[in-house]
Amino acid sequence: MSLPPALFPAATLPEDAVVLGRLQGAWGIKGWLKVLPYSADADVLLSSKTWFLEAPVGRFAKTFEAFAGVVSVNVTACKPHTEALVALFDGLADRDLAQALKGAQVWVSRAAFPATQSADEFYWVDLIGLRVRNREGLDLGVVHELLATGPTSVLCIHATEAGDDGKPQERLIPFVAQYIDQVDLKAGHISVDWQPDFDA
Repeated sequence: MSLPPALFPAATLPEDAVVLGRLQGAWGIKGWLKVLPYSADADVLLSSKTWFLEAPVGRFAKTFEAFAGVVSVNVTACKPHTEALVALFDGLADRDLAQALKGAQVWVSRAAFPATQSADEFYWVDLIGLRVRNREGLDLGVVHELLATGPTSVLCIHATEAGDDGKPQERLIPFVAQYIDQVDLKAGHISVDWQPDFDA
């Protein structure tokens, strides 16, 4: 089933767009969709009123044939549901049309993220790419991604030095006050109480 071209306007991804999840298909019979969040930053989906849907690849790509790859949608409702979210888009009230969106990537402009509530609260997307140094000034590498491990997030760092196989070494540092001294977004680095041999 292809989406009617008039249903959602074609769009281009904003330069600051961040991918936050994927549509898993219809939920119920009234046009609701189930959304699989990718990270803790997906809480943004609960407050953002405009999402950008990027056409999936593979067997669900045909549903987007009438578009130039990306459409914008107005979100009329979004709420938690078990370990995912469910959302309703303006103008979408049909289960079959909702199912036709299955597989689309969900993007939101970084500028639309709500302000953080405290000085020690950060969005994951803002930490990726920051350089990590310990108290002695030793460069430990760059944040590649974050991992959710229950109540604690973990910085996944690609180390500056290569391993024996020539590939970047990976360091895992819990993102907790015990090890994180300071996050300086403007300077682009994180100060930590961590030694290289902690990973050995």
